[in-house]
Amino acid sequence: MDREDTIAGLMEQGAEDDVAIGAPGRVELSHGGLRRLARSTVAALNGMGIGRGDRVALVLPNGPEMATAFLCIACGATTAPLNPAYQAQEFEFYLTDLNARVLVVQEGMESPARAVAAARGIPVVELVPESQGPSGSFTLRPERPLSGTPARAGLAAPEDVALVLHTSGTTSRPKLVPLSHLNLTASAGHIGRTLQLGRGDVCLNIMPLFHIHGLIAAVLASIAAGGSVVCTPGFNALKFFSWFEEIRPTWYTAVPTMHQAILGRAGRNADSLRGGRLRFIRSSSASLPPQVMEALEQTFGVPVIESYGMTEASHQMASNPLPPRPRYAGSVGIAAGPEVGIMDEQGHLLPPGAVGEVVIRGRNVTVGYENNPEANAKAFTHGWFHTGDQGTLDEAGFLRLTGRLKEIINRGGEKISPLEVDTVLMDHPAVQQVVTFAMPHSKLGEDVAAAVVLREGMTIGERELREFAATRLADFKVPRQIVFLTEIPKGPTGKLQRIGLAERLGLKA
Repeated sequence: MDREDTIAGLMEQGAEDDVAIGAPGRVELSHGGLRRLARSTVAALNGMGIGRGDRVALVLPNGPEMATAFLCIACGATTAPLNPAYQAQEFEFYLTDLNARVLVVQEGMESPARAVAAARGIPVVELVPESQGPSGSFTLRPERPLSGTPARAGLAAPEDVALVLHTSGTTSRPKLVPLSHLNLTASAGHIGRTLQLGRGDVCLNIMPLFHIHGLIAAVLASIAAGGSVVCTPGFNALKFFSWFEEIRPTWYTAVPTMHQAILGRAGRNADSLRGGRLRFIRSSSASLPPQVMEALEQTFGVPVIESYGMTEASHQMASNPLPPRPRYAGSVGIAAGPEVGIMDEQGHLLPPGAVGEVVIRGRNVTVGYENNPEANAKAFTHGWFHTGDQGTLDEAGFLRLTGRLKEIINRGGEKISPLEVDTVLMDHPAVQQVVTFAMPHSKLGEDVAAAVVLREGMTIGERELREFAATRLADFKVPRQIVFLTEIPKGPTGKLQRIGLAERLGLKA
């Protein structure tokens, strides 16, 4: 067994006194302290009868304790982070589907998950932050005495499942994705090598820690590289630059909507920008508009590295490289860990330039969805995992995505990439944000619609914006309806929502 193939093994990489976990205004936790916390956490869980393979649901606010709980509990059990904003009905589904052995909730935190767990006979364990200790330090305290002998005690092995997450379930029942230590450590290594992370790097995490992006790209990749991650209470555009000034990160990672909100406040924070020490900015989990990439690079004076990830791949699949190697706006980069190919519906790999489904295979890819043979039969075929994304690879291996296959608009047989329409509309100086989506049509089946947020103080009419789009797009791609909003609906991780948007906005055939 290679100990670096487990989270416990990766945690051995950092020097004893180097900082591992931080938080704004808090004392920092060293790598040595993190390792000791992991050992004591595994021992505490084993004393409660919880061991390798047992599922521990985490309902915790964003912050250093959520990061350390994930890292330390995963060393000896299976973590299942859940969105603390869920309602009782959602917790009922997720705790049942997970077959959770215990629920970990932060001391004093009110959550409907407590009542749901009690009704289902799931023991509740309170995570008690050590207010006088370093960031992320905690103890576990069961609400009622728990004891037992776990079937498998001690530290996890590479094949053990470290993390289980559900897919978004936008159009169907959420699928349960088990990710082993082998999967997660491989992905953390891929990200670290792509970004050339080292002991001196400090990541400012603003991503939610119930999602693969924040857990692996920000937290685990930093720890694996011997660096540090500062965990905020969550994204807040009003506080970003005060955190930026206090922490002086070398990088941060976010989704495009977060980058856009940060840009909106950059002009009034010039002093913070001048005092920064960023090496790069990373963007992932949704397509970054080229206009936003250009604005970020001009504002911060560092390269923006767009990456491509998904839960089933333990996050990263492709990434643009750091300079001096080239990077391209509109491309999610080259294969950065797993093999990446483009495949047709018959299972044939396609040559450069051809459009088809993006497929991957590699050590970071899950072995399959849990208890879902139908989904596995569709997604794991011809020796590859089928991502559900459409795209093309060029001769140099750079991948460009044209959209989710289920989001491609089928207008009377004409297939339209919503990303292409987004990019054109974003070029209008009055447009701040846009999401193109399918709306019902009585004869064509689907037609093109767009939701637009305008820049502050600017105005434009629907007809004028459609005329602008018509100068760059074929007529059948021009949105037949444009809806102006003050805010576009987003998912819990900040991604814009295309699926179901027509229904939410009341657009009918």
